[in-house]
Amino acid sequence: MSEFLLPDLGEGLPEAELVQWLVAVGDEVTLNQPIAEVETAKAVVELPSPYAGTVRQLHAAAGDVIAVGGALIAIDVAGESAAQPEPVAAPEAAAAAAELPAADAAAVPNLVGYGAQPRAAGRPQRRARHGHANSGAAADTAVLEAAPHDAVVDTPDEVRHERPRSTPPVRQLAKRLGVDLALVEASGVTGVIGRDDVERFAAQLSSATTTAPAVAPTVATPPDERETRTPIRGVRKATAAAMVRSAFSAPHVTCFLDVDVTETMRLIATLRADPRLQDHRIGLLAVVAKAVCLALRAEPVLNSSWDEDAGEIVAHHYVSLGIAAATERGLLVPHISDADALSLPELAEAIRELTSTVRSGRATPASLSDGTFSITNFGVFGVDAGTPILNPPEAGILGLGTVRRRPWEFEGDIALREVVTLSLSFDHRVVDGEQGGRFLATVGDMLREPARALLLV
Repeated sequence: MSEFLLPDLGEGLPEAELVQWLVAVGDEVTLNQPIAEVETAKAVVELPSPYAGTVRQLHAAAGDVIAVGGALIAIDVAGESAAQPEPVAAPEAAAAAAELPAADAAAVPNLVGYGAQPRAAGRPQRRARHGHANSGAAADTAVLEAAPHDAVVDTPDEVRHERPRSTPPVRQLAKRLGVDLALVEASGVTGVIGRDDVERFAAQLSSATTTAPAVAPTVATPPDERETRTPIRGVRKATAAAMVRSAFSAPHVTCFLDVDVTETMRLIATLRADPRLQDHRIGLLAVVAKAVCLALRAEPVLNSSWDEDAGEIVAHHYVSLGIAAATERGLLVPHISDADALSLPELAEAIRELTSTVRSGRATPASLSDGTFSITNFGVFGVDAGTPILNPPEAGILGLGTVRRRPWEFEGDIALREVVTLSLSFDHRVVDGEQGGRFLATVGDMLREPARALLLV
């Protein structure tokens, strides 16, 4: 029997929360078959099996927080003798493989947690479970028995025991709604179960439940169920720690600037009407991102960070631009590497792909680290202005408010103009007020008159 220990999933994170098991005790697993989903402070990650064999024991349940190096699962490896040495942790795995004969060394994974080289083609298959069902499946079966026959469609056993194709956020939604994904049919041609499929199936279950006869009278909610307590884990825990560290270590200064962006909005409308650029979906956020990258050339101190341990200010000669994104897991800030080297259409495409990736739960820990400057667009929520909190160890973050038509002085008269409020927060240990003010004014000038960007290209 071989033990699989939770590996370091990157960035030195000390622990991870088990989101769900993709296998059960008694299942046959193949090399590199996904066996579990775990959530770190930065991303949801699928763990592949480093062994081929039969699942003997699951050492944790969904919702448990497991320390790196902790036992995760025990697998009876095919052809393994009864007497086994003590489990080998990830750092010693390579050394252990070197000491074994060539025939036996193949059973030791080359990198625990990231899988070994595949030795079989085709999609991994799961053995049918006998006498095992999770609570979600049991709940679905009970509803099926109580519902009319045409309320939901059952699925053959051999199909139900194959892992349904879906994304991590969809599986989390299904778990939250109590839906067994094995019962859900994908509506798209790709065969991947989407959010709409899960919600539609959950609505069918709810409708079926309401048609079933009541088995117990309605009772008042017990006092201890009038409030919900949610463990502080994952993204929320990491965000809280980062915000506390930011607020109480970096002296924040926030300044505001109202900008007439009428000309920028006209430029965006022109670009969107250009058939050659329609696929790039250029919007205000992309234009602001480009203006920020250009303004950082004029005021590079905003593209620096404070290194407390080294006692140094680190000046970055590249722009790793963070774009704050609201997701089901909380606020995440993925970064666009070398954003200053991208054109406006390329920036628009990078922002679209980045936000889509992070909201679908497919962001990697690397894409959520090592930023040099960030933008947060709270204007999408109809908010005019705010005081953004720095994303450590970055020295600056720009907040973008909503664009509103306001009475505005224009060419000696009052006219309705498109106006937006910019909010710049910066670390006063690194950035002086004069530098922060110049940077904000430079961004504002380019949004007021987009042609001014030519002066900094």
